[in-house]
Amino acid sequence: MSQRTLLFYVHALAGGGAELVVARLASGFAARGDRVLLVVESEADEWRRTLDERVEYIVLPHGRLRGVLALARLLAREKPFASYSALAATNLRHWVAALLSGRGRFAILAYHGFLENEPQLLSRLGFLLAPVMLRFAGAGVAVSDVLRQDLIDRLHCPPRAVVTMYNPAAPRVPQPPLTPHALAARAPLVVAAGRLVPEKGFSTLVGAFARVSTPDARLAILGKGPQLEELEAQARSLGLADRVEFPGYVDPNSHFLRARCFVSPSFHESFGLVIVEALDHGLPVVATMSGGPQEILNRRELGRLVAAGEEAEMAEAIQASLEAPGDPAPRQRRATDFSLESSLDAHEWLFLRMRAKRERGTP
Repeated sequence: MSQRTLLFYVHALAGGGAELVVARLASGFAARGDRVLLVVESEADEWRRTLDERVEYIVLPHGRLRGVLALARLLAREKPFASYSALAATNLRHWVAALLSGRGRFAILAYHGFLENEPQLLSRLGFLLAPVMLRFAGAGVAVSDVLRQDLIDRLHCPPRAVVTMYNPAAPRVPQPPLTPHALAARAPLVVAAGRLVPEKGFSTLVGAFARVSTPDARLAILGKGPQLEELEAQARSLGLADRVEFPGYVDPNSHFLRARCFVSPSFHESFGLVIVEALDHGLPVVATMSGGPQEILNRRELGRLVAAGEEAEMAEAIQASLEAPGDPAPRQRRATDFSLESSLDAHEWLFLRMRAKRERGTP
């Protein structure tokens, strides 16, 4: 039996969650024995280090039109078993290239955020055209049930064309068991992570943290983005300059291993991969009711859900989590529901279902 080829396409291996998911899926299928091509539009280093060495890394020519034409030629030449892209603008370019190459029915388009999270014109166009694109593609993927329903209800995507595929967490790193006593004995460090943009709600978090009365409590917000200076100024104005830090893009594991709780303050969150990874470290999570977090934190012992943008409610939940962080074990068990292996199995099912439908000639 000849080796199967899979093609994954994303704009760059930059520091976003969707890009990391694509890198993990590509590496996972390469480790399972597939020939995997990972195609990008531009070089970036943030997630390149996570790639399995067996993945073939391809950079398209500069320029949108040249890139789409090069991708179309690559699809026509390699004839992959399936091609997979993530994010609305990339999905649009992938779809055009797949149609040009005659491979549209083998293209999978994955959506990782809500329309509100897409301020750029091409990204919004990739969302608004989703109903048409998915009628002529192999399948559509939404990273949560709430996002899938949004694509169906608001954008009128065909229900049979969109399936939910939760994002895979990082492969688990063996670590000593964390007891409730050991978690409660940690310094009161609160961790958050994400791109520093208004929709991620970090301004609300800084304001909420100013209300937390736990002695010596500290806040670390991991990530980069255009809102950095504004958030630093807010922390200074609230007298928090020595208690709030912004380390940039760093491996969150080192912070998770020291933290007593994690906070996700987003206004719109289609899934929340970093929430899963905080659970995997046994941390209690405070998250906004912004979409995806409700699907992850489906039991009270996993964390606390609060209204988005509500500083007082968020502060109360952070305070309670620091005072009584609870038992790490149920959280770590919940995190296993989002393992890389289970995600690879789910995507394998999708690939095979798509191919079977094409061979039968089913729309």
